[in-house]
Amino acid sequence: MYVIIVGAGRVGLNLAQSLIREGLNVTIIENDSTISEEVAEQINAMVIHGDATSVQVLEDADITDADVFVAATGHDTVNLLTSVLSQNYDNIKKIIARVNDLDHVNAFKRVGIDITVSPESAVASYLERIITRPKVSDLIILGRGSTELLDVKLENKDLYGKRVLDYSPTENYIICAVYEDNELIIPQEDTVFHENQKISVITKSECVQEVTKLFAP
Repeated sequence: MYVIIVGAGRVGLNLAQSLIREGLNVTIIENDSTISEEVAEQINAMVIHGDATSVQVLEDADITDADVFVAATGHDTVNLLTSVLSQNYDNIKKIIARVNDLDHVNAFKRVGIDITVSPESAVASYLERIITRPKVSDLIILGRGSTELLDVKLENKDLYGKRVLDYSPTENYIICAVYEDNELIIPQEDTVFHENQKISVITKSECVQEVTKLFAP
């Protein structure tokens, strides 16, 4: 699988590193020359210095061979425009856009962007999951309606010792990360809830109160 990532900031770089570890072919497009040089020294992937809103730059990145396109810059206008440009290439099976201002989500939806994600602490790791191991429920939650990412301190003692994956994903929310001693853990089969954890949850906006009540009553 070939993935193009626009933006080599925290989210874009961490996502690229995760995908490379999974064995995927990755190219990063970064408009800042200093950042692009620094990132090129850090990862085993092609890093192109250029403006991804330029069709020529996208074609220099071999967008005609890409399977997934991720717009991960800190600027919604850039993410929106590059995502729209990527729609001109039928070979791209999935388009993912970072949305920094939730008020802009509807603009992305109107032009048919597959998935929009508001970036917080665990977003890069979660993006890696939906690219490499997508689940239908993941796409439904992120692709429809307004979503929010919450960091919640686990205070529900009834959940201690129970498996995280028994509670996620649901039709309303997904637990995308668990923090233990400031270490980020992507939930696995043996990951359980216990005291002093913080969890990151992507939830439908209308379910925020429900999710908060479950994990921190």
